[in-house]
Amino acid sequence: MAETKPQAAPSTDAHEKMGFWRQYLFSVDHKVIGKQYLFLGLFMGFIGVGLSFIFRWQLAWPGTAVPIWGKVTAPQYYEFVTMHGTIMVFFVAMPVLLGAFGNFLIPLMVGARDMAFPRLNMASFWTIFVGSVLLLASFFVPGGASHAGWTNYVPLSDASKYLPGNYWGGNLWLIALAIDFASVLMGGINFLTTAIAMRAPGMTIWRMPLLVWQELVASVLFMLSVGPLIAGVVMLLFDRMVGTGFFLPEKGADPLLWQHLFWFFGHPEVYVVAMPGLGIVQEILPVFARKPIFGYRMIVWSVIVAGILSFTVWAHHMFVSGMNPVLAEPFSVTTIAISIPFAVMLFAMIATLWRGQITFSTPMLFALGALANFLLGGVTGIPLGTNASDIYLHDTYFVIAHFHNTLVPTAIIAGFGGIYYWFPKMFGRMMNETLGKVHFVFTWVGFNMVFVPLFLIGLGGGQRRIYMSSVYTFYKPLQPLHVIATIGLIVIIVGQIPFLVNFFLSMFRGAKAPANPWHANTLEWATDSPPPHENFHTIPTVVRGPYEYSVPGMEQDWAPQAAAVNAGAAQG
Repeated sequence: MAETKPQAAPSTDAHEKMGFWRQYLFSVDHKVIGKQYLFLGLFMGFIGVGLSFIFRWQLAWPGTAVPIWGKVTAPQYYEFVTMHGTIMVFFVAMPVLLGAFGNFLIPLMVGARDMAFPRLNMASFWTIFVGSVLLLASFFVPGGASHAGWTNYVPLSDASKYLPGNYWGGNLWLIALAIDFASVLMGGINFLTTAIAMRAPGMTIWRMPLLVWQELVASVLFMLSVGPLIAGVVMLLFDRMVGTGFFLPEKGADPLLWQHLFWFFGHPEVYVVAMPGLGIVQEILPVFARKPIFGYRMIVWSVIVAGILSFTVWAHHMFVSGMNPVLAEPFSVTTIAISIPFAVMLFAMIATLWRGQITFSTPMLFALGALANFLLGGVTGIPLGTNASDIYLHDTYFVIAHFHNTLVPTAIIAGFGGIYYWFPKMFGRMMNETLGKVHFVFTWVGFNMVFVPLFLIGLGGGQRRIYMSSVYTFYKPLQPLHVIATIGLIVIIVGQIPFLVNFFLSMFRGAKAPANPWHANTLEWATDSPPPHENFHTIPTVVRGPYEYSVPGMEQDWAPQAAAVNAGAAQG
């Protein structure tokens, strides 16, 4: 089919000058909105890590004063544990991986001028901003923020007799979550519509970068899974505020209904976070290995299969909840089965590295670190998805170590890799490589110092969410491991100082970035750094796939998607 000839964009100089509020705060430009999501996610991330420092100090040295904070009471401990998990999953991982990278990169990667619905895009950011403010405001209401854990299990979170004085904090938690979900739904509509309807000429679906595929599948998963939990949030609010009995056993209801609703969403949510993170790694690896990605179509189909299977595994979180044990077997089978498509993706990424001309730049270091720890997270998920072993390991620190090795590599470590990789495109400046490598070493070493000991604590029977572990005799031999883990967290926190210096100093004083500093192929590198208002001076025509590196017959070891075809180059 003949492609329509792209028309040159009007000169960016012709655009009407906008004031500060319209250009930087209430902008409809997807690039500005992506940066807004990034700054919000980073801000919330440092709050979440600060909370973890407070309760982790309590775990390492129970009853002693936390530096700067002071002694931690039992209600504060459970409040901080709850809000740490809530913030990091819903207000850091999703804003950064979906909101920031999805918003900034999808239109650029598919050759579009902007998102399909720019005003809806602006509304999505300000919606999650309001949700973030409400969540943080819950710290200051009578009784403090929610104490019921980030999963908010009922009846603990339902009836005030279980958590007296936590009425307003629990309500604000539910409202903030509902607002956050509404924001992500708005963004998902934009992602899907933009990638389906606004691709540049020649950008077939099999020429889209893998990050775009991962963002789209993640958006579909979220849209299909979040409905039941939104209904559950409304029902729980009615229970708390009106006195209905959707979940309370004393009113004839089944509290396990909340767990089903939460985990029917919650387990696809793991992949909503993991898939964009893996997509970032899959963009970085071929660039710094100077090799085509191994098994492009195989990875795409694996992502789709993993997305389908993600709706069939939720009850492995409930093997010890009192649900019918007959159901344990099929959920064990589906849980083990979902590891297959992820194993395919992991082996494809490892194969991409094989015999590559690897450059250990900062983005590559973070990508490799994310790959290594995600592999550890996947392997340690097998015993948790198997009914027999999960009965012992459930609700121990083994679970915490496992899901942190699943989410942190994709949400945080890969996220940092993405920041270093696309920072030149976002801000038109290069980040400092030395500071970046120092940041990587502190972050990756510190992360493993935290969570490898937690695997051992869990294997030793150490239960999670215990405020004063020193009162339990069986816990005393495990206590030194908590000390090591807390020192590891301090290492992580110290390691963020060079990142902050590097990030903000580079924004203003970094070396000016060329349009394509990494010699990468995808379309975002075919325009200026930073891109003009409508992204491209002329809409590009795509002539090949996104990962053609070191192809025999090429004059150079990279071939931009929109460049003329070199003799002998493979076609996408």
